Parts: sequence; C-alpha cells; structure tokens
Amino acid sequence: MYDKRLIALLFFVLPLSLFSQQYTTRSTAPKKLQKLFEQALYFNQIRDFAAAERELIAVVEADPTFIDAFIMLGNIRYNQQDMAAAEKAYKQALDLDPTYQHRLWYQTGLTQLRQGKYDIAIASFNQYLSIDDNNPGLKKRAAQHLANAVFALEAIQQPVPFDPKPLNAAVNTRNAEYCPIISVDGKSLIFNRVVNGQEDFYISRMENEVWQAATPIEELNSPYNEGASSFSADGQYMVFTACNRPEGLGQCDLFFAFRQNGQWETPRNLGTPVNSRHWDSQPSLSSDGRVLVFASDRPGGQGGRDLWWTQKTDAGTWADPINLGENINTSGDEQSPFFHADGKTLYFMSDGWPGMGGFDLFVARLQSDGTWSKPANLGYPINTFANEGALTVSLDGTKAWFDSDFRSPESGIPIDPRLKGNADIFSFELYPEARPVPVTYLKAQVSDARDQSPLQANAGLIRLSDQQLVSSSLTSETGTLLLCIPAGHPYALNISRPGYAFHSENFELTDVRSALDPFLLNIALQPLTAAKNDVEQSDPVILKNIFFETGSASLLPASLPELQKLLGLMRENPSLSIQIQGHTDNVGTTADNQQLSEDRARAVYEYLSSQGIAPERLTYIGFGETQPIAPNDTEAGRKDNRRTAFVVFYPK
Repeated sequence: MYDKRLIALLFFVLPLSLFSQQYTTRSTAPKKLQKLFEQALYFNQIRDFAAAERELIAVVEADPTFIDAFIMLGNIRYNQQDMAAAEKAYKQALDLDPTYQHRLWYQTGLTQLRQGKYDIAIASFNQYLSIDDNNPGLKKRAAQHLANAVFALEAIQQPVPFDPKPLNAAVNTRNAEYCPIISVDGKSLIFNRVVNGQEDFYISRMENEVWQAATPIEELNSPYNEGASSFSADGQYMVFTACNRPEGLGQCDLFFAFRQNGQWETPRNLGTPVNSRHWDSQPSLSSDGRVLVFASDRPGGQGGRDLWWTQKTDAGTWADPINLGENINTSGDEQSPFFHADGKTLYFMSDGWPGMGGFDLFVARLQSDGTWSKPANLGYPINTFANEGALTVSLDGTKAWFDSDFRSPESGIPIDPRLKGNADIFSFELYPEARPVPVTYLKAQVSDARDQSPLQANAGLIRLSDQQLVSSSLTSETGTLLLCIPAGHPYALNISRPGYAFHSENFELTDVRSALDPFLLNIALQPLTAAKNDVEQSDPVILKNIFFETGSASLLPASLPELQKLLGLMRENPSLSIQIQGHTDNVGTTADNQQLSEDRARAVYEYLSSQGIAPERLTYIGFGETQPIAPNDTEAGRKDNRRTAFVVFYPK
C-alpha cells in the first residue's frame, strides 16, 4: 500500500529479472558441482535465496573458476541489499573473464553506486558503455546511472546544510510511520502508521513545543489501508490514497472527505476524470483546495509514473488532469509531490533526474509564464545513495519533515541498507536556497454585525500588484475562515454574503511576515435591511483597498477590484442607496484636508455614476481630519485615518 516502500522493494528485486542469465553448468565441471549449481538455480527460481546461496558457496569453494556461480551469487546478494558482497562476487566473475557477460560491468557499477562508491562506479559504467552490447535499453539506463555518479561526486564536494532530527517516541514507534503532513499553524501532525499490517491515519498535537501521543483518526480509518494524504489549509477538506477498494476504478484511487461540525464525513471516491483504471495516488492540494497535484502511471505521460495537475471548476468538479510535462517528468518515475502553500513551489521524488542514486528529492518552481523551472536536486546529504522519502515543508519554509527507513531512528544518519527498519519521521531546517516563498495565514471569524451570529460567507484574496484572484473559498458553517497568504505582495481580502455589505481588508506583505505571526480577525458584516424600529443607516463600512495618489484624488489602478466589488453590490441590490465618505489624517491644513476628503469621496461617486449607478442612489461627503479612528502621532495611525468608507441607507 505504501508506495515509497514498494518502490524501494522493487529497486532491489528488479535486478533478478533485469540480470536474468542463461546460466550454464559447464560440461567440464564435475557432475557433483553441476548438480549443486542446478539445485542453486532451482532455489533461486523459487526465491529461496538462502538455500541458493548455500549451494553456490559450496560450488565456488570447490571450483573458484565457476563463473556462473559467482554471477548468480552476486545477483542474490544484490537482492538481499548486501551491495558489498554483491560487488565482490561480480568482480570475481570479471576477474575470471571480463568479456564473459558484458552486462556484468553494468551490474558491478550498480552495486558501487548503491554503496556511494561513485568514482569507481563511473569507471564501471564507462566500461560497459564502451562495449557494443546491442542492448539500447540497458545502455540508456547505464548512461543515466553514469550521470548520477558524476552528479553525486560533485554534490559531495558541495554539501548543503542538513541536520535531521527524529521525532519523539510519541510519533515514532517500533511500527512504521510515514507520509507526514503538518497543519498550517504547525501544531498538528497527521501521518500514517502501520499496526498489525493495517495502515491508518494518526494525529499528534504539539503542546509546549513537544509532540503529544498520537491517536488514530477514527472517522477516516477503515478496514482498508489509508495511504498518502493532503489537506486544504483550513483542514476542512482532504484527499487521500486508497487501493483495492470495492468502489475503486483502478489499482489505487484518490478519495476525498469533508469535515462538518467537527467530524469527518464518510470518504468518497474522487471519480473520473481524476481517477482512472490505472494507478492514481499521492495527492497534494493547494492551500485553497482548488488545485490538486498527484502521481499516476496513466497513458499520456513521459514514462513510468508522472506528476499530473488538475483544477477545480466553478461548478465544483475537477477538470481533466494535465501532465506537468517534460520540465518535471522524465522517462523514470516522479512521485510524492508536495505543492507548497505559496502556490508556486513543488517538491517531489524522482529517479529520472540526475541524483545520488535511487530516488532523490527535488524542487521546482512555477514561473510567471505558467511553465515550471528545471528541477533542482536538494543536494547531499539530504539525498544519498538510498531512496529518499516524501517531503513536507512548513508554511514559512524554514522547516521540513520527511520519512525514511534507511536512517538511524536515533540520529537520522544513513545506515547500511541491510539494517533498514521501519520507517520513521524526521525533521530538519531547510536551507534558504531550497525554501519556498514564506507564507503567513489569516484566521477569521465572520458574523452578523447585529446579533453576532456566525455567517457562512465567500472570501476572495486578490493580489493587488496585478489584480489577480489568488484564492477563493467559503467560510465554514460556523463562520470560520483560514487563508494562506504568500509574502512579497500587497493583497486585498473581500468577505461577502448576499444580503450584507461586503467587508474588505488590506495586507501589505511586501516584506516577509512570519507564519508564527498570523492575522487574526473578527469580521462583522452589516445587513442590508434594518430590523423593525432600528436605525435607518448602517455603521460605516471602510473600503480598505481604495488607493489614491499622494495628496491627490486620482484613483490608483490597485483600487479597481474594490471599486468593482462596490459596483457589484449596488447592481445586485437595486433598491440600495449609499453615502460615500472621505477622511484624512491631520497632516496639512484643516481646509486642505477637508477639500481632499471631499474630492476623494467624489472620485468614488463619479466612478459608480460612470458605470451606470443612478445618481439619486449616491451621495458623498468629506469629513477631513475631524473623525480619526487612530492616533495621528504614528504613521500606522495616520494611514488608518486616511480612509474611504460608505454607509448604507436601508430601503424603507
């Protein structure tokens, strides 16, 4: 079920078929040795490797020139992950006759690569590639392994900072733990654990900087195995892998579940076109849950397992998946994607790009033209000659988590593959060059301004630098909202619900803001109808994303999204009338400030009028510096006081 462990197993089992030989018993050998070799061949075929090895050792001890026995012995030891012993057996065969089987040079190079003996592996692969072997498939693999060895030698000379720390015993146990997912606030860890052969979801929460005892997520666990998962930033939507279920469409499918009223609903198959009759697995959701990256071996890819991308339509369905293309995918396997909340940084495993050998971890970035950058290897010693596990990165990009069964559970140091145990989860500080764009988050509670009852409302986050909608979502039934906000740009947030005046916020994230310092807001929406015997107009609604040139009433282009939102409100509520209000700080003369506030209010009035809103539905007024909402003795206070607002006149 656990895909990465399956890959690791296949990596070591495949050589038996890849290196399958037409072994001979050599007519010149004594009949007794021929019989022993035939018995070893039989044991090898039924995969009783211990018995086969026992017979082969007897053969080579009796006849140190029995070359086929050395070859089979090398293959068996490779399968048992004893690379040093496999290399020794292959070399003994080559010493007997370096031209006996050309692929022995390839096999020897693999054992050296898997031990990190990159310099002599280069020599072995070059020797094989110099031979006319008439095996284009093996030649291609040899060239790829040669590129890995060359890359590895260079990477070792330029190590990256890496100090992995195993998680405590509340998470890591004698069972296998893997596929870690970290919540937006970094306080919850969700992962898979195998207990008595059963894969289930577990969760651990951090208290006082210490992970607490992990408990199973009962609503999501089932008699089947639950695999790699991903959650939307607000934790209310998840996608996960499940294989061989009755409702499945293929070998492995993606399933989803919603969290309602604090409980997970029954998971359902994601269906077509995301799932197919092939292997579809290892999902990664964007922070707003509208983009899904996953691994699949369906037709139409670059080869092997590829990464695919699908987006949620306005109707709430998933569009046809798109292959991420040759900038990401290779003729090898790409899998275990992690799409960071910055919306542009993708981490994944690959054995197709040059690396240290086996599966390495890579990072690629989505560029402004919609293409992906060339993947960058995360470097040594994050990557080793073993298979590196899936990676998850914190919201601020400084910390990463991964799982491995090739590292010491006490120290995180790589161990002999023969000693590998159950997978454990490790964390480490991610070096700056490999980090995503830092992301903070907004956590808000939306309510009715009159009675403070929670409201379900629409939320839209707009990047003001190019007026692009970054994310859109719906608050929960209890009015809670959680949005991720990448640093580096100013943003506008609009909260709206039919029958209410919208609410806006502005976030100036041109500088990095720590994810440990999120925005926490209580947002009260003003109803557009007054209760009986109530006031005739609303409280002022501040338009936090209306911008003017300094000292002027000329509207800046970044104001357009907010102006269009206000225009939409007027068009959707044709009986509504509003008054636009202008305010300034106390810098300058009172008369100048009064005039500036009136001119700015009139600019918004004229925009709405030019878009077809009847003038009788609109008024404007300037208050100058007379109604401050913050002290004028700081720039932050003066900025708050320089504002445009509107009040709603309730229909009679």
